[in-house]
Amino acid sequence: MDSIKITGGNPLKGSIPISGAKNAALPLMIAGLLSDRQLVLENVPRLSDVRALTRILGNHGVDITIAGKRKGDAQDGGDTLVINASTIVDTCAPYDLVSTMRASSWVVGPLVARMGECRVSLPGGCAIGTRPVDLHIMALQRLGARIDIEEGYMVARAPKGLKGAEIFFPMVTVGGTHVALMAATLADGTTVIHNAAREPEVVDLADCLNKMGARISGAGTSTIEIKGVPRLNSATHRVVPDRIETGTYAMAVAMTGGDVMLAGADPAHLQAALDVLKKAGAEVSATNEGIRVKRNGQGIDAVDVTTAPFPAFPTDLQAQFMALMTRAKGTSHITETIFENRFMHVSELARLGAKIALRGDLAIVEGVDKLKGAPVMATDLRASVSLVIAGLAAEGVTTVNRVYHLDRGFEALEKKLAACGALIERVRG
Repeated sequence: MDSIKITGGNPLKGSIPISGAKNAALPLMIAGLLSDRQLVLENVPRLSDVRALTRILGNHGVDITIAGKRKGDAQDGGDTLVINASTIVDTCAPYDLVSTMRASSWVVGPLVARMGECRVSLPGGCAIGTRPVDLHIMALQRLGARIDIEEGYMVARAPKGLKGAEIFFPMVTVGGTHVALMAATLADGTTVIHNAAREPEVVDLADCLNKMGARISGAGTSTIEIKGVPRLNSATHRVVPDRIETGTYAMAVAMTGGDVMLAGADPAHLQAALDVLKKAGAEVSATNEGIRVKRNGQGIDAVDVTTAPFPAFPTDLQAQFMALMTRAKGTSHITETIFENRFMHVSELARLGAKIALRGDLAIVEGVDKLKGAPVMATDLRASVSLVIAGLAAEGVTTVNRVYHLDRGFEALEKKLAACGALIERVRG
């Protein structure tokens, strides 16, 4: 099993190209199920989750190919996927495939909308909380689908098609919004989603669906209206830059010092996190090229944060920010409101010398003068990269084990950091 070896102490200087967003690419690929016409997705990140979803969609009969490079393509511009779901040969998404990645269960929306039935395993993914699918089920039921849970599977049936409806989410749910949005595009009549997720990835999905012929308005607000259409057409769409990757590298620069251009990043997608970094002492500026992050040798200030749905501070940057706060001057308080089990990185950060106390959903981080390298174990995607950030600033060598988590969400992480001066390498296991 591979590991990442880091010798800490080097500031980061240079440019890091930001990849396409994993959390946008996955629902966009799933949206390909809605049409029998070709969907072309550009700037798709090269990640294990993308490869896993390719296998899952292939099981339904979807052909996915990687288009060849064209003159003028950027070296770090991701892949171009050509998705052809002209014929759905199997409406079952089996446990052995879905259990590896939670987002793959979202196929339930497009499949029941287009085919009138499907059988989809209850999902797996990172062990950071229960993350139930009850709101996904509620949304589909509101659209007229019958949903039964049979032997660990969601069995959805709508033999006469879905019908437009009012959907009220009692809490913000990105996955539920994705499922409802995709299913409603082919429903008969108008659907209105209330308390919809406002994340940039939801907007990106709506933009792509509109290019395919959907009639969606309000994406990016808490109320989305979808006027159903009988079919969707072919389209070409470029995946938005990954705001979580952007925030992760921004925090790595704040942790180590240096000066890095995050090329292609969109500051509007993570303004809350950038504001927090400024309070911590980093210089952050938007340019035509992307986002530039600098920090001199004055140290890091302690800042309190609370995770919340977009546009607030994202839960997917909580672990990375905690790593940064381990070296802050003073004590910071980090409150996690989204997932009930997303502090598993705390014990591993403590192995590097961090001082963190947990009180329910609150982490109290007392900054220390230095961290010391040690072997650590990744527990989930975002926790694993928090250990990399800590290792970049720790004295000596840090070895991060179980880095298959990293490969799910970060494209060429060690290559990008090494190009900016980090002493980091992958050790093949």
